[in-house]
Amino acid sequence: MSLAVVVHAAGDLRLDAIEPREIGPHDALVAVEYGGICGSDLHYVKHGAAGLSILRDPMVLGHEVAGRVAALGSEVTGFEVGQAVAIHPAMVCGECEYCTSGRPNLCGTVHHLGSAAYHPHTEGGFSAHTVVPARQLRAVPEGVSTRLAAVAEPLGVAIHAVNRAGSIEGKTVLVNGAGPIGALVVAAARKAGAAHVVASDLAAGSLDVARRMGAHDVVNLAEGGELPATDVVFEASGAPAAVTSVLRAVKRGGLVVQVGNLPAGKLEVSLAELVFREIDYRGSFRFVDEISTALHYLAEGLDIEPLLTHEFPVEEAAEAFRIAGDRSTGSSKVLLRF
Repeated sequence: MSLAVVVHAAGDLRLDAIEPREIGPHDALVAVEYGGICGSDLHYVKHGAAGLSILRDPMVLGHEVAGRVAALGSEVTGFEVGQAVAIHPAMVCGECEYCTSGRPNLCGTVHHLGSAAYHPHTEGGFSAHTVVPARQLRAVPEGVSTRLAAVAEPLGVAIHAVNRAGSIEGKTVLVNGAGPIGALVVAAARKAGAAHVVASDLAAGSLDVARRMGAHDVVNLAEGGELPATDVVFEASGAPAAVTSVLRAVKRGGLVVQVGNLPAGKLEVSLAELVFREIDYRGSFRFVDEISTALHYLAEGLDIEPLLTHEFPVEEAAEAFRIAGDRSTGSSKVLLRF
């Protein structure tokens, strides 16, 4: 039996003893060492849903996880028991037009760890032991701890967002929303050669993290700060009102990449700027395999320590979720230690 973090309903988070599923010939059993709490995990606990994914049964949370191989299926090659690995959370069909054209993140039948998009739900990785198809394993490079490797998944999201903008080398960049993803976009933009990166947010603590992650300047919107005109904007807050603000702030002929998840349903957004200022507006959804790039960046020494504000043993998962869901605590990325 393995201790797991399970959401039963809105407001009902428990530590349950579960039995991992049987290892198939192409599977791997991973002894999870660290997991990062994501916004979707918080939504399931607070609302019993994440976007259009409605919780119907108890579900193991978590899709930002790393650990060590504990056992391998009979047909698995390329990995060894005891090897440090991160887990790519997406299980795609491999056959649709998106999977075969290099955009598997858009696969229409993708199953994602810790997701209630389908029924039965897809169990997550916040468990002392979890079984996944071995093709989802990513080897952790020498010198990178599993603690840092647990953040490779959200760093992959940030790298994918930066890739969606094309080359940003030498360009000015605004990252609006300095939560964990926004702060990682700051780091990824610096890594991609942006000449000047500005982060904006309503929370001073988040802006401090963004500055320590590489932002050249920060703008506190709660104190009346104004968004600067830049070549590229990464909108990472997911606030509907922010979409209009960044469309008005980006330079004429500029580019806005929507990274933050917007609420489902109708939104009141002014899109006139798209036409008369000829702005490109692009979405960015999860990642393809940028989790591998993220691990490579970590091996090169990319410093993400400023992001890791809190760490709790799994036995204190309830407190970890409380801290992660309350920005007044100064939290950014909160880790669970298994």
